[in-house]
Amino acid sequence: MDKEALKSELKVHLVKYLNILDYKPEDIADDMPLFGEGLALDSIDSLELIVMLEREYGIKITNPADGRKILTNIEAMADYIMEHKKE
Repeated sequence: MDKEALKSELKVHLVKYLNILDYKPEDIADDMPLFGEGLALDSIDSLELIVMLEREYGIKITNPADGRKILTNIEAMADYIMEHKKE
């Protein structure tokens, strides 16, 4: 899967898993912050994202410091998945 397709897929999963009603996948910019300004997700949402990454891509995030970097935005998530996805 190429990176652009992965980013599109991540946006769909984000809206689906977190039940985001205010945004459609196409409304989410690749560099839009997921927490704070931007989507304004919270700590419960971060847990849902970690579960989504494990279910959909086989990626486990165990280090909280890594999680903060990976879950910054769609671009960061896609980069991490491309580097670590199990084939």
